Amino acid sequence: MLSTYHQPVMLQACINGLAIKPNGTYVDVTFGGGGHSQEIINQLNADGILVAFDQDVDAQQNLIMDERFVFIDQNFKFLKNNLRLHGTLPVDGILADLGVSSHQFDIPDRGFSIRYDAELDMRMDQTSSLTAKEIINTYTEENLHKIFGMYGEIQNAKSLAKTIVTARLNQTINTVNQLKSAISALIPKQKENKYLAQVFQALRIEVNQEMEALQVFLAQTIEVLKPGGRLVIMSYHSLEDRMVKNFMAKGKFSGEVEKDFFGNDIKPFDVITRKSVTASAQELETNNRARSARLRIAVKR
Repeated sequence: MLSTYHQPVMLQACINGLAIKPNGTYVDVTFGGGGHSQEIINQLNADGILVAFDQDVDAQQNLIMDERFVFIDQNFKFLKNNLRLHGTLPVDGILADLGVSSHQFDIPDRGFSIRYDAELDMRMDQTSSLTAKEIINTYTEENLHKIFGMYGEIQNAKSLAKTIVTARLNQTINTVNQLKSAISALIPKQKENKYLAQVFQALRIEVNQEMEALQVFLAQTIEVLKPGGRLVIMSYHSLEDRMVKNFMAKGKFSGEVEKDFFGNDIKPFDVITRKSVTASAQELETNNRARSARLRIAVKR
């Protein structure tokens, strides 16, 4: 099932970044198809442990049958409490692949893809209440403008928000095709797929509260990792990557690095990757979804 569910992005670079100790405790907070997790387990001896998180019920069809493997069906923002519950604190390394799995795009009724007509859903956690349909039909014009501008980095975000609010006065926008039809006049010619991908990205991030969850998760890594432990994170858009870069460099999300009495930087991590690592030309040929991936690695002080 793994190969069809999701092809792991930059697999070897992620494993190298974790610098795996055979008897260590590792966490894959975005289990998905289990490709990264399986490779981590392959590097562990009998004393090693891998804890994996995923809030998407579909990911559970890929569980690894191994006594060293612990699966937690929760969002990674609940990292610390769950690791404490399972007696696995502190850990030697944490991996996060922040991309949406191929499987989620390829299942039409999940509503993630611009390729299929389906209800506008986009929930990673199928038990949560907020859907893309609700955002499109109930958010104010101002809020829509904000999420399309901030999360989709769409240049005509204001016009897009106004167009949606006007269109929904006549008819509720329930499906992918209805949304595409409602905004068709705004979609740039020859750039249809890119524009729609940005619209859907913005909706997905809002539905799943991805930026808030990422911030909560990152803050917990400081307490969860052992000194010398590795934090390995793969991002897919500039907003995520900027947050990860700032956090690794400063241990916080805004402002300058704090200093001690002697003027030395007080920061929890040493950054290994001065520039983000990107996929090789060879990988891009076989895995198109790797094209926007940016990998960053830091070591806990």
